[in-house]
Amino acid sequence: MKQCFTSIRKLRWTASGSAPSVGAVILPVLLTGFASGAALIVAIGAQNAYVLRQGLRREHVAEVVLLCIAADVLLMSAGAAGFGAVLERFPWLVEVTRWGGAAFLLVYAGIALRRALRPAAALQAASDRRTTRRGALLTAAALTFLNPHVYLDTVVLLGTLAHAHGPDRWWFVAGSVTASVVWFTLLGAGAHRFAPLLARPAVWRGIDVGVALTMAVLAVRLVLS
Repeated sequence: MKQCFTSIRKLRWTASGSAPSVGAVILPVLLTGFASGAALIVAIGAQNAYVLRQGLRREHVAEVVLLCIAADVLLMSAGAAGFGAVLERFPWLVEVTRWGGAAFLLVYAGIALRRALRPAAALQAASDRRTTRRGALLTAAALTFLNPHVYLDTVVLLGTLAHAHGPDRWWFVAGSVTASVVWFTLLGAGAHRFAPLLARPAVWRGIDVGVALTMAVLAVRLVLS
């Protein structure tokens, strides 16, 4: 997080006497991070389906949501810190990751578009049997950390996108983490209230279309950066 404060300290008065706005410098990075994180998080995958299920059943919702958010914070930070350090040591990897990340984004956009064209059946809370807190957390952890795509999404892809912002990459991470907090909180806490709406395949179709468009735009921006 040191880079966040470094970028602020670098904002100095110009010769004309006007000072650049912190918001004008940081806000675009935050919004890009938010959009990138949201595009990767908001999808009807196993993890989101489980959070939604727990929300519909009102079982250990807060614990499951906090676990998912904590996992994203850990993995996103690791991507921005560790992967960024690797790129600094081996500059030639920048081009490799840039084109590889763009290709992955386009593939991901295609997958999201296919989901939108072939929506899954309406989501339902599975059974009436209660789940223990330990069982709910273990299931959520397994769906998170045993999914190989989570490492590609958060550590590799978001790490690559974050590194493109140089010393402001932690603001990018902050935006991505904010997307995680907003999404999982809404999904868990709002699931029961909006159960009829969230159970409609058309709603998830719209979400997936938005994800596909965001991914495609990010791929183009990554190639042009």
